[in-house]
Amino acid sequence: MKTYSEKEKKLDNALNKLIDLNLNTNLKENLQHLSYEKNQLEIEKKEILNKYNELINEHEKIKQELKSLKHKENDEQSRVSEFSDKIDELNQETDTLLEEIDKWQM
Repeated sequence: MKTYSEKEKKLDNALNKLIDLNLNTNLKENLQHLSYEKNQLEIEKKEILNKYNELINEHEKIKQELKSLKHKENDEQSRVSEFSDKIDELNQETDTLLEEIDKWQM
């Protein structure tokens, strides 16, 4: 009987080891899968961060261009205003000269 109970214990031990081995294999597979997914997510994160940085740089560039355009527009408006003022001055001087000519002709 001793051999039968010893064989039964050995068989139970072997079954438990197989169950543990099977669980370990599943755990290893799960860990490998999780590790793969983690690596994929890290790659995606890097790509997204690169795209984000590119967008930030592009945004800054566009902001500077807009600022430059506004500055040019303001300069142009001031030139137009100055030109308009000079035209007004010339018109006034012309009117004054015409009045003087008219006085001399009379």
